[in-house]
Amino acid sequence: MANRLLSTLAFFLLAGELLAAGPITPEAELDVALVIAVDVSSSMEGEEQGLQREGFVEAFRSSLVHEAIANGLNGRIAVTYVEWSGVKDQRVLVPWTIIDSPEKAISFANHLSFQPVRQAGMTSISGIIDHSRKLFEQLGGTPIRRVVDVSGDGPNNDGRHVTYARDEAVADGIVINGLPIMFRRASGSTELHDLDLYFKECVIGGTGSFVLPLHDPEQFAMVIRTKIMREVASVDDAAPHTIPAQATMPSMNCVTGEKRKQEDLLSQERKP
Repeated sequence: MANRLLSTLAFFLLAGELLAAGPITPEAELDVALVIAVDVSSSMEGEEQGLQREGFVEAFRSSLVHEAIANGLNGRIAVTYVEWSGVKDQRVLVPWTIIDSPEKAISFANHLSFQPVRQAGMTSISGIIDHSRKLFEQLGGTPIRRVVDVSGDGPNNDGRHVTYARDEAVADGIVINGLPIMFRRASGSTELHDLDLYFKECVIGGTGSFVLPLHDPEQFAMVIRTKIMREVASVDDAAPHTIPAQATMPSMNCVTGEKRKQEDLLSQERKP
């Protein structure tokens, strides 16, 4: 009983910290509005999800990220953290929050750390891109840049084609960056061997967009911190292992996830 009371008290304290940050008003000038879109589909293993969550928590507790925010033109950003899976499965864990000081960044991290980790079903990158556009519409303030930070371990296999969603978002002036998770799992292989190329040619888009692949689970925190710093500071110099967007004809099949899903369904139907 005592533990339950302490957990409830902690929740309200964290919620109070976020409310203390104040509402996002139309007069608020923001350097960037950032949607952190995190894959929780069934291919994401439990340990992997925990490392991913902790990576984002540690990023917003980092003094390097605090400095990147403070060095912006206005020194203030808006951030929301969203978990996604299938085309109709997007869940906001931390709503739009203004961060203009280390204290508010740490408050955001604390609120995120309190949320339970879950595992869902399919992988709809197109769904989270479309949902992110709606989130930007709900945002007050005037961001200089609107960025969607998509992390995931597999290709789109649910909802409409990812390139349609990407192209419409980019046409609206939204930048999409990618964090493909590519290390080997307990199952013995990655979800897609060239997932970084898939993200580069099929997912990311917009001025300055980039892919920052993750090949080692031990580097989750460092890679996420690097990515967040680039996004809030709009750094132009490419970080190590960064793959920038290229204006070339794609060599990757952007419906590879949908084809694999269809093959799996046909295989199941053939089983006696």
